[in-house]
Amino acid sequence: MEFTITDALHSTNESFYIYNDDYETLDWKSDEPKPTREWCEEKVLELQEEFDGNKYKINRIEGVSGSYAASQGTGSIYPSTGEQFDMLFHELETSGSLTISGSWFNTIKSVKDANPKP
Repeated sequence: MEFTITDALHSTNESFYIYNDDYETLDWKSDEPKPTREWCEEKVLELQEEFDGNKYKINRIEGVSGSYAASQGTGSIYPSTGEQFDMLFHELETSGSLTISGSWFNTIKSVKDANPKP
């Protein structure tokens, strides 16, 4: 995702109109002082850095384009909560405990390994 001046302005929660993301067309409708172009550009960088720093979370929750989950329209690359509970139940039923060699742990670990924290 790439952020724009319009995204920066939306972060102010103030009313405005802008055409084609061009600062020169900004019609500021608020009583608050109009943000400067420099402020907008800095805010765009801040939003982008925050997004990039959290991309691994988004990938884990919403899925990764090209992944099996995305191709099936299921979104998350994590199994559903119900599937995870089922994995935990069967492991406890079979072995009496949860281990790092169990199906639930290995499934969740594979998602985390494929989408590491920065």
